[in-house]
Amino acid sequence: MTRFTGGPGDSPGFLLWRITLRWQRAVAEALRPLDLTHVQFVLLASTWWLNRQDQKPNQLAIATQADTDVKMTSEILRKLEDKGLLVQSTDLADRRAKAVVVTAEGSALAERAIRVVEQVDADFFSGTPASLIPSLQRLAGMPLPPADPAERDK
Repeated sequence: MTRFTGGPGDSPGFLLWRITLRWQRAVAEALRPLDLTHVQFVLLASTWWLNRQDQKPNQLAIATQADTDVKMTSEILRKLEDKGLLVQSTDLADRRAKAVVVTAEGSALAERAIRVVEQVDADFFSGTPASLIPSLQRLAGMPLPPADPAERDK
């Protein structure tokens, strides 16, 4: 017996599962011409973002930003380094860790890929109310932005 009298279509978890798979397929298809997998994109874009915030993050900081497994993050960062998209060097603050910096080629690809994925998002989520974003942020465990626009700029 299920608590959802209308069947699986009434289950928020099942709906989220289906939505996620459809969205991931759309993103993967859009990234294919750029020779990036979805997870490579997420880690490259996360590193690019952190670098733009004047940070030289290590693998743990990147994994935290992307909410990914640290070991998998390390493996994917090596692949991105092999492609010439980033450079890893000994972190001066922690010699056991590696500081990660996106190369000029990686930066250009990250910016291009971000535009591609943002277009997928715009197309895929068109018609979805913007008021849904705070609920998604809460479910993702992200801090909510201040309600007052003046506070956001501080």
